[in-house]
Amino acid sequence: MNTVPADSTPAAGQSGVLWLGHPRGLATLFFTEMWERFSYYGMRALLLLYMTAQASAGGLGLSVERGGAIYGLYTAAVYLCSLPGGWVADRLLGLRRSIFWGGVLICAGNLALAVPGIKLFYIGLLLTCLGTGMLKPNTAVMVGELYRCDSASRRDAGFSIYYMGINIGALLAPLVTGT
Repeated sequence: MNTVPADSTPAAGQSGVLWLGHPRGLATLFFTEMWERFSYYGMRALLLLYMTAQASAGGLGLSVERGGAIYGLYTAAVYLCSLPGGWVADRLLGLRRSIFWGGVLICAGNLALAVPGIKLFYIGLLLTCLGTGMLKPNTAVMVGELYRCDSASRRDAGFSIYYMGINIGALLAPLVTGT
């Protein structure tokens, strides 16, 4: 690990330790977002198949129409929950706690989805939506906060690394799930 050169001042809350030449917090946000996208796209790849598979084969046995409607509502809700998630971060919890509790909700949602039963299935989808809404918009804001005292080009480079984490997670999800 490198440290910040003497002529640059770390932004508030930064320890001066670097990751790939950027603030150490970028690594945490990179891997958090990578995990979130891996979870989201991995689950999305299997969601409709799980809902429409016969109960005897381990699925929920829903019709394709009902499964498609649930799938569409779920994918819309994941992004629509970003609006209240940003509001909660701004007005109630702050960025760090919102991201933390968003991750906890996503974990709880994935655990609920892993347990058989239609009630836990719907609860799992709801928790995942709420967690993503708390995590997704706030991680991007936090990346920007890491570069408050830096140049625009350095901030742009940091966002490029951050978005690379999103893309790696999205790429690995279908590869790992086999879809």
